[in-house]
Amino acid sequence: MRTLIKNCNIASPGFEIKNGSLFIEDNHIHSIITQGESLPSADHIIDGQGLTAVPGFIDIHCHGRNNCDFADGNADGVNTIGEHKLEEGVTTVLPTTLTLSEEALSDALSAISKYNGKGCRMPAVHLEGPFINPSEVGAQNPNYVRMPDIGMVDRLTRIFPIKKVSFAPELPCGDAFVTSLLAKGITPSAAHSAAKYNEFARCYAKGLRNLTHFCNQMSPIHHRDIGLVGAGLLHDTVYAEMICDKIHTSANMIQLAFKVKGIDHMILITDAMRAAGMPDGPYTLGGLDVIVSNGAARLASNGALAGSILQINTALRNIVEITGLPLCDALKASSLTASYSLGLNNLGRLETGYLADIAMIDNDFNVHKTIVGGELRYEK
Repeated sequence: MRTLIKNCNIASPGFEIKNGSLFIEDNHIHSIITQGESLPSADHIIDGQGLTAVPGFIDIHCHGRNNCDFADGNADGVNTIGEHKLEEGVTTVLPTTLTLSEEALSDALSAISKYNGKGCRMPAVHLEGPFINPSEVGAQNPNYVRMPDIGMVDRLTRIFPIKKVSFAPELPCGDAFVTSLLAKGITPSAAHSAAKYNEFARCYAKGLRNLTHFCNQMSPIHHRDIGLVGAGLLHDTVYAEMICDKIHTSANMIQLAFKVKGIDHMILITDAMRAAGMPDGPYTLGGLDVIVSNGAARLASNGALAGSILQINTALRNIVEITGLPLCDALKASSLTASYSLGLNNLGRLETGYLADIAMIDNDFNVHKTIVGGELRYEK
């Protein structure tokens, strides 16, 4: 199948083109055609209508949306999330679980394994917990917190591939856990942690390079111990995954992080829960009651933030407005850097040989079309 996307602007890490076209063959980008060049014949033509084609967004931390949660263990719910993530231009998502029992996690991964594939890609799972610090549970369920257990990861991986595990590095044998995960091709990430800098450093020496929802539920900067937030700012090779909704992190903190770290090690995530794409009201997260109001999801019990209702195209708009970065640079944070951090190949660029995963946005970052492997799967 040969597909031509014509009459569009094109933006990808490193370049922007006005009035260009994209030629797709066998699910991959074959060529970029600039204004004035002749257009090749195609089996299918998509009119870009003057929109901007950008690499499809990659969300490596998403619990759900449209009143469904990956942890529900419901295959229909997985299908619903996969299809509705297309509305925000997401072409690849890592279904993200919660701190639950192994039985509940097994049910969740079993449901994900039945995904019908009609929405965005779901190549693997992100386990957020249950290997977290009891003092930093946030909106996770403290009843299911446990110590790092590579055997449990192995058992779950046999149900559906796991690509990322968020855990507290200060827990016993945290550095050995990092080594075991990396040996299996799984990215370790620090989260829900009270780690002191030296505890992080032990795991960093073993290969830990990711920080989950940077600044949230992690040890803050102090002038006598810089903690995980300081570690993320200090080490150029650490990837900071950030919820850029201006609620979890202020505009000034977003500006500071992007200024200090630079665009190549910042990753946009949503940490979206089931209320994303839904009206305000009562919801649940991991069995805990949540109230969504004024753009924030908070635990009914104590008002703590409980995931977000952020959509990743909005996060991209926020960082462009806050940092002043040109779109072609900012797009690294919405796709390319996530693919690098997880070893996902052929994603995150609109260049020859890359998978034809594309979001088409207007000047306000609204998504009008989402294309996965050259197939138009969402149109506003």
